[in-house]
Amino acid sequence: MTASTLAARIAAARGDTPAHLVLRNAQLVNVLAGEIHRTDIVVHHGYVVALDTGYAAEQEIDLKGRYVCPGFIDAHVHIESSLCTPPEFARTVLAHGVTSVITDPHEIANVLGLEGIRFMLERAKHGAVNMYVMASSCVPATHMETSGARLEAEDLAPLLNSEWVLGLAEMMNYPGVIYGDQSVLDKLELFGQRVLDGHSPAVTGKPLNAYVAAGIASDHECTTVEEAREKLRLGLTIFIREGTTTHNLRPLLPLVTWENHTRLCFCTDDRQPRSLLDEGSIDHMVRVAIASGVDPIMAIRMGTINTANYFRLYDSGALAPGRRADMIVFSDLRDLRAEMVFRNGQLVAQDGEVIAPKAPLRPIDVRSSMNVHPDGLDLSIPARGANIRVIGGSDTQVVTGHTILPARIVDGEAVADPARDILKMVVIERHRASGAIGKGFIDSFGLKHGAIAGSVAHDHHNLVVIGADDESMRTAAKAVIEMGGGLAAADGTTVRATLALPVAGLMSEEPIAEVRRQYEALITAAHEMGSEMNDPFMAMSFMALEVIPKLKLTDVGLVDVEQFNVVDLFA
Repeated sequence: MTASTLAARIAAARGDTPAHLVLRNAQLVNVLAGEIHRTDIVVHHGYVVALDTGYAAEQEIDLKGRYVCPGFIDAHVHIESSLCTPPEFARTVLAHGVTSVITDPHEIANVLGLEGIRFMLERAKHGAVNMYVMASSCVPATHMETSGARLEAEDLAPLLNSEWVLGLAEMMNYPGVIYGDQSVLDKLELFGQRVLDGHSPAVTGKPLNAYVAAGIASDHECTTVEEAREKLRLGLTIFIREGTTTHNLRPLLPLVTWENHTRLCFCTDDRQPRSLLDEGSIDHMVRVAIASGVDPIMAIRMGTINTANYFRLYDSGALAPGRRADMIVFSDLRDLRAEMVFRNGQLVAQDGEVIAPKAPLRPIDVRSSMNVHPDGLDLSIPARGANIRVIGGSDTQVVTGHTILPARIVDGEAVADPARDILKMVVIERHRASGAIGKGFIDSFGLKHGAIAGSVAHDHHNLVVIGADDESMRTAAKAVIEMGGGLAAADGTTVRATLALPVAGLMSEEPIAEVRRQYEALITAAHEMGSEMNDPFMAMSFMALEVIPKLKLTDVGLVDVEQFNVVDLFA
């Protein structure tokens, strides 16, 4: 900010010169004072300069008693999970009152490394929301996967020079922290003066003490009040999460009290197009919290000022002189829906529609990321025993089960058993053309015939396929390979539905409504093949994530997450 801009702001605050905008007759949800009070909100050069009456302005809007609160801030989100690049994602959440997001681009970083992070930063420029980045800490997530890049501390160091990089993203390699892995400690030391985000699912007791002692300050993996309370007591800020698959909001709301709520924030983590368009983002979480009995001011704080304070964004998260004029206007305190959204004092969305013009997309070339030979994929599993380890799938949590069941053996091979809802799952390495394929079995997906496949597989994003027979699985896999990345459903030799994701095999540059249309065609195809999951593709994308208990499959093999090592398929 120049001295002349600051001087102009101060002059407008004194009332000596007309401000740019006054919102008259507002009921301000004051998250600083913890009250709702009637006032005019005076804005100049994108910042609030006064909360008072009697100011002149170039533009006046009479709110006639409607409520105003700060723009929402998402504490932790992977934009790639929207299947859209930052510009389309930003316009989608902006319509719901989200004016800032803190994103960890580790999905694209695991495919393209620093090139991927720079792509996200470039695509965010001149965007509809403030997009802050946390430097991806775990690329790859562990040694038990093959990713497209490896980022050590020295690789991340240049990101410290960006004003949009706030700190180190979720440290998923919690065993590496707890047992002092040197490469992990190097990253923590490098970002030691910045914000250090955590990821410690089900970690408790002395290991949790060790994890927090490393300087890590948050966690978004809590699934129970007991887990969250233990972490709160040790000083962690808890990000309550509500994604498309991870429904932790309602189970954790009993944790919220007047005494502890300032240490709680809201985040979405991973949300698909349908969830974003139909439910929303942080606004959905605020509505659910209020409907569940949380005081409205507390709920709004958890989506605004708490997050701003945690990330040291001290000019955001509240409406007061010297703060950014990111504002939401709404009529019903008990059912908060954005009627007007202002960013930097400009009206950018109204009645659920973004009215700000789209910025033109600058061409950015990213390299091909589907390095798989489609022919000769060997998906067979020779039987080496009578019992197999089976992943317990789920579409409501990313935590999976770990069971041992009798294998179905045909002609000396272990095969899928749809009658028992035991499907074959494979993870095909797609970054280095190594030919590596991890093979296993999973339940709860419900396919009676056919297969689904995708290049979205947190966090390594190798090609994952789940199916009732090998022919369908090969057809689905080849469809994804030929698209240069994406999602597919197939039955026998017929491809039933596809969604191309040419940006790193993770995202499309098409409008989100079109991405949603194709995505829902995929879900319909999966349902027609027998799956009863709400979103089997989203669920599938987490079944290869070996930093979430209990049993997962990567291209290296089956991973017992609790033992943190690779185990044999045959028990």
